[in-house]
Amino acid sequence: MLRIGLVMLQGARHAHIAAIEAASSRSGIMVEIHEIRKLSDLQSSDLQALVLPGGESTTMRLTGLDEASNLLPGLFQWIRDRPTLPVLGTCAGAILLSDPQDGGYPLVDARIDRNAYGRQSDSFQDTLYSPLLGCDFPGVFIRAPRFISHDAEISAMHGDEVVGVRTGNVVALTFHPELSGDPGFHVWLLESAKEAFQ
Repeated sequence: MLRIGLVMLQGARHAHIAAIEAASSRSGIMVEIHEIRKLSDLQSSDLQALVLPGGESTTMRLTGLDEASNLLPGLFQWIRDRPTLPVLGTCAGAILLSDPQDGGYPLVDARIDRNAYGRQSDSFQDTLYSPLLGCDFPGVFIRAPRFISHDAEISAMHGDEVVGVRTGNVVALTFHPELSGDPGFHVWLLESAKEAFQ
């Protein structure tokens, strides 16, 4: 059984739980989801994969840097120390991976602009293509960030625009796959964890 960590700072956490469970059913890979709220949760869980949900990146930084949590700096270094660990960051999670602001190097080789698509009213859905999955995927963009530049492998495209990147086993997406009804990226997470830790 795989131990999957879900960072619970803010955002669409429960939608990710549903997507992980759907990915488990589709892939036949059994999972145990660990909710990560503070650094001690992370250190005691012995995780095999990690999800950083969307939400509001400024709020997530404030919550994750609070003395009660003290999660974010330790989280980023924990990921750096585990290069085979599959990580999925969506929307605000992609912002944190691209711009950790902890004095260390970014976790994906990309620069990102938060809220580049505009306000909540500018949110939209459209079909995108994922080279990582090898198929089209329903993209849900909500106050989405935008990659300004990248040296990473492309994991998703919306027309000519890069909306997903991958560095090693860390994938950052500017959209919300957990709201799409398609668990494809979560299946990738579980299959990558199974391959890395079997």
